[in-house]
Amino acid sequence: MPTASIGTTERPKDIQAVQSLFPLPIAPNVYHCGYHSERSYGATSYFIQHPDGNILVDSPRFAPPLVKQLEAMGGVKYLYLTHRDDVADHDRFHDHFGCDRILHKADLSSNISSVEHPLEGKDPINLFSDVKIIPVPGHSPGHTVLLYRNEFLFAGDHLAWSARLNRLTAFRDYCWYSWSAQIESMKRLLAYDFSWVLPGHGRRYHTPQIQMKQALQDCIKWMEQNV
Repeated sequence: MPTASIGTTERPKDIQAVQSLFPLPIAPNVYHCGYHSERSYGATSYFIQHPDGNILVDSPRFAPPLVKQLEAMGGVKYLYLTHRDDVADHDRFHDHFGCDRILHKADLSSNISSVEHPLEGKDPINLFSDVKIIPVPGHSPGHTVLLYRNEFLFAGDHLAWSARLNRLTAFRDYCWYSWSAQIESMKRLLAYDFSWVLPGHGRRYHTPQIQMKQALQDCIKWMEQNV
């Protein structure tokens, strides 16, 4: 794995070529940012290119090559943070782009003590007509997920695909608030349609919505067996 500890007088062209790939397209208007930050435990950050204002989902490292690419793609209007753990360089993105940060009030902490748009309560919030923020307390008290176009669920640390288990899962050993609350939050997601799960940790998952609903039900059943 490349590290910044190895010095060189020249900038290798292959590194520049790789850097130019990010944000990496996943689907139309949806990108994987790369530049995972150890301050967010290596969590994945995503970028939504939206006509009403671009959305950065959780914070990557504030790396100049990434910032330059985001500028070329129209900048960042909102920095949406799923929960308190994956905030990384939120302050630097806010200062550079003038973007408004979104985080549930229950997850404000020493890492991030104030945001421009603090969320409250358990009711879904419509950011745009095709962007909905859904509170899902469990992993943390103020965890939320973002649903884009009834297709993409940006799940933070609430839900992910496990390659080892070959199914959707939640992180029982890393539930910092309430496992029973997370089970109830997972059940509420059955009311929504989506075909992608894009997590902060774990693998992303894409399947038709009918199969996704069944995979989510199987996940809930497993969670209830591991209370």
